[in-house]
Amino acid sequence: MIRYKADILEKLKGKGYTSYRMRKEGLLSEGTLQKVRVGDASISIASLNVICSLLQCQPGDLIEWIPEGAEE
Repeated sequence: MIRYKADILEKLKGKGYTSYRMRKEGLLSEGTLQKVRVGDASISIASLNVICSLLQCQPGDLIEWIPEGAEE
């Protein structure tokens, strides 16, 4: 299972990227923002690339893989 290691929307907000701004500037769609909001890690690589670019981080800083049955 892939899950987020961090609150991505909070990190983006800390860099000045609100949900409104990201939608308005066409950075991320409302669907992608909703997936991030509810913890659904099935976003596209393109969306992950945008998030990493905005946060200047690596994908591994944001997501992690948890083996089946090892979830908390």
